[in-house]
Amino acid sequence: MTDAVVQIQGQQHSRHTHVPDALASGATHAKGQQHPIKLYLVVWGWLFVLSTCSYLVDYFGLHGHLRWSLILLFMVLKAGLIVAVFMHMAWERLALAYAILLPPVLVLVFVAIMVFESDYTHLLRVVFFASTT
Repeated sequence: MTDAVVQIQGQQHSRHTHVPDALASGATHAKGQQHPIKLYLVVWGWLFVLSTCSYLVDYFGLHGHLRWSLILLFMVLKAGLIVAVFMHMAWERLALAYAILLPPVLVLVFVAIMVFESDYTHLLRVVFFASTT
C-alpha cells in the first residue's frame, strides 16, 4: 500500500512541476510580443527616404531603362520593408515566409523568361517578315 501512495505522490509532484512553466508561458503569451516604437519610426523614415528618391527620379528627368530600373528598385525596397515590419513577416517561421514570398519570386522569373522569349520572337519576325517586303 505504501508503494501505491508513493507512486501517486510522485505523479502529483511531476504534475505540479509543469504547472509553473505553463503559467509562465501563459503569462508571456497573454502579454504578447511588443516591438519598440523606434523600429517603426526607423522604417517610416526609410519609407520616406525611398519615396523621396523615387520622386527625384522623375524630378531629374531620367529616361529609359535607368528610370524604370530605379523606380522598380525603390518600389521593391519599400514593399519589402512594409511586408517585413508592418506585416510582421520578419518574425514569422521560415516555412510561412517561403509560402508567401516564393510565388511572387517565381512569377518574376516567369516574366523574365517571357521577356527573353519576346525578344527572340521579335527578332525572328524582323528577319523573316522584313526580308519578304
